[in-house]
Amino acid sequence: MGNIVVTGGSGLVGKSLKKYLPNAVYLSSKDFDLTTENGVKNMYETYKPNVVIHLAAKVGGIIDNINKPAEYFTENILMNTLLVEYAKKYGVKRFVGILSTCIFPDVSNEYPMKEESLHLGPPTETNFSYGYAKRSLAVQIDAYNKQYGTKYQYLTPCNLYGLDDKDGENNSHFITALIKKIFDAKQKNENKITLYGDGSPLRQFMYSDDFAKIIYDVIDKEIYESFNVASFENLSIKEMSEIALKSCGGEHLEIIWDNTKPNGQYRKDVSIEKLKSLLPEFNPIPLSDGIKLVYKNYYDKVS
Repeated sequence: MGNIVVTGGSGLVGKSLKKYLPNAVYLSSKDFDLTTENGVKNMYETYKPNVVIHLAAKVGGIIDNINKPAEYFTENILMNTLLVEYAKKYGVKRFVGILSTCIFPDVSNEYPMKEESLHLGPPTETNFSYGYAKRSLAVQIDAYNKQYGTKYQYLTPCNLYGLDDKDGENNSHFITALIKKIFDAKQKNENKITLYGDGSPLRQFMYSDDFAKIIYDVIDKEIYESFNVASFENLSIKEMSEIALKSCGGEHLEIIWDNTKPNGQYRKDVSIEKLKSLLPEFNPIPLSDGIKLVYKNYYDKVS
């Protein structure tokens, strides 16, 4: 596979990817400032990769996105733009950019949304800056492939969760934050947990290890197409919360829905028909089983 560099290597997907690509170089924000030209050039000159897996991004929860839209736009735009431009200049053969289903239209005429639906409307307002910044990476990669003949690609995963996710309220993914709430309530002998919104939005959630395997497969099998990556399940926040309570032994806990907080996008489920045609053996872990693994891991670390 050659020299592989993984940006955002200390994050959720990066840690999962080490299982499949143990010899790759995994970089974090402590190694290079990838929002600067000098930082990006130094990274390429230091490691001379022929494969770059770009996981690094500024990410956070709904409230943080609403409060800091400029930061989410600027940091992601700079990072993505510079990494792709200098990948081309340094002769990188494969660039795999990781996006998010936040890039898709807030409202679509058809669900699940196919890859071709990407530009049929603006992203949701609660993640507007982040969504447009990540969507721009798709535009850039497609443009470079067209003009320069590169074979770069992007993968667009649904919401993720896993063993190594952050657990802060403003920067963790929903499933991880939910598991922590359940764990904390049980530790304190409380009888309820509070969640944002009313529980109606629909979401696809994928275990990070399943997504890491997809990244490995597209490189190993020399698949160059860009496509959506998501689980088979599209559940409401309420349904997922009830699954989590059962999976974590918290059935006794009552869920209090805080309607003063935003719901976020009502639905953004994406089609995985293209994924299944390219990787027909794809078989993601069910949400209930993944939650049990994360809860046990969290319990073992803090107990």
